Amino acid sequence: MNELQLQYTSSAEFALERIKERNTGLEFPITIFNAEKPVGFFVLDFGEDKLDLTDNPNSTLLRSLSVNPALQGKGIGKKAMLQIDDFTRNHFKDCDEIVLAVNQNNISAYELYLKTGYHYEGKTRIGRSSPQYLMFKKL
Repeated sequence: MNELQLQYTSSAEFALERIKERNTGLEFPITIFNAEKPVGFFVLDFGEDKLDLTDNPNSTLLRSLSVNPALQGKGIGKKAMLQIDDFTRNHFKDCDEIVLAVNQNNISAYELYLKTGYHYEGKTRIGRSSPQYLMFKKL
């Protein structure tokens, strides 16, 4: 992961360490594969943090999404974002919404989320490096 990405997302190592520290059993790390090689990572978090973005107790927070910088621009992130819906429906039957926060300066990620069906309705919050758009997708 390069310095620019680290402004916007956690590394997989950092995210895994936080999951271990919290030990809630409500966070699920997921590896993105392309041609049977790991190329990306994200976490589905069913813990209380999601309630900073939504009032929906049946939602999950998508966090720490990253794709190997050498493989960006090849549609991997878009394909993964489109597959997350079915993956979530199949593995977490009670979940009916995915929420996320994206840094306002991370325009390529924001546009990716819009292209893959996420909605932005004007809600923001202050993130660790700058303001973030709060986005959601109903399943």
